[in-house]
Amino acid sequence: MTSEVQTRDIDIAAHVALLGQQARQASGLLRRSTTGQRNAALAAMALELSHHRDTLLDANARDMARGRAEGLSEALMDRLLLTPSRIDAMISGLETVASLPDPVGGIDDLRTQDNGLRIGRMRTPLGVIGIIYESRPNVTVDAAALCLKAGNAAILRGGSEAFESNCAIARCIASGLESAGLPGHAVQLIETTDRNAVGALITAREYVDVIIPRGGKSLIKRISEEASIPVIKHLEGLCHVFVDRHASLDMAFDIAFNAKCFRYGICGAMETLLVDQEIAQAFVPAMIAKFQDAGVTVRGCDRVQALAEVEPATEEDWWTEYLGPELSVRIVEDMDAAIEHINHYGSHHTDAIVSDHFGHTQRFMLEVDSSSVMVNAPTCFADGAQYGLGAEIGISTDKLHVRGPVGLEGLTTRKYIVLGDGHVRT
Repeated sequence: MTSEVQTRDIDIAAHVALLGQQARQASGLLRRSTTGQRNAALAAMALELSHHRDTLLDANARDMARGRAEGLSEALMDRLLLTPSRIDAMISGLETVASLPDPVGGIDDLRTQDNGLRIGRMRTPLGVIGIIYESRPNVTVDAAALCLKAGNAAILRGGSEAFESNCAIARCIASGLESAGLPGHAVQLIETTDRNAVGALITAREYVDVIIPRGGKSLIKRISEEASIPVIKHLEGLCHVFVDRHASLDMAFDIAFNAKCFRYGICGAMETLLVDQEIAQAFVPAMIAKFQDAGVTVRGCDRVQALAEVEPATEEDWWTEYLGPELSVRIVEDMDAAIEHINHYGSHHTDAIVSDHFGHTQRFMLEVDSSSVMVNAPTCFADGAQYGLGAEIGISTDKLHVRGPVGLEGLTTRKYIVLGDGHVRT
């Protein structure tokens, strides 16, 4: 199976600088574009994807063949795979983003001062956004759609494992932009697998306003340490479900199972189940049997091992995002111990409590330091579409600018506007 897009020896710094110049120019044009123009571009991009389904599937088949040859894990292969239904989902995502309200130009908190000046805050695009991600080709579409709708230009650097798929998708995006009268370089893909491209992008301060990385710990760590541009971090999803002593056990069975088994490879999948000691005997053996029947390898603390046949959990397990059919289970003394465990070992992504006790759920929501906290719902609901944001570009575990699923508003900033009528300051 021959590759249609080959990596080539290029001057990485010069190439990224050129992309940056083109993105900066496109950013200015997008800032002046109308909602209708951007929505027309999204519709045209969806049409291009639909017309080139076979091309996308062929490109993805080459990526999948290379991934199998290189021994990628099943979880990564699942993330990499494009199917007709996943292409449909990408098209649907573009249509959904087009239907969302345009945040750009919206004015919040407009108030009139005693002197008659009216002061408010207007939403504006961030400018040029660099997005670095791994595995999932659909991120190319999600990133393009959200950045465009929010009036931003984007420079995308996907993972080498999805190189062929991303290049094919990027061509559809550029064609859609141009057919709608917007610059094709409003969304650009760095078409090389050279790792130096990441370093060039995260230091291109003259052209890029924000970097958004999506990937594993090593990628996030590198970008956080080396970037000279502000970073909106998407750290790993080391998510927990805590079953409180006041939980409905039937509800807890369903929620815990769904949190783990809905889809192993998503960042909102549960990786550690915490159970209050008061209900452990009634809950843990049957819950573990349900997981094991589904093919999940369970590792447990000493107290769990006394109740069920599981592998022993090590200290490393409490720190591990499995992204596969593996789970660690721990019995804790009470809710205080559960909260302490989550805040110590968790990645501040998404954590859940199952409880019918109002006071406990309120404390859990207040004290668990995560970007999303669920009450009587599984962690796999941590998703921009599920939150009504349309597609998302990632889930920020930062505390500044934006936290949680990053949708359209997260890709804008706000500036003060002051409306006067000949006022002068005395």
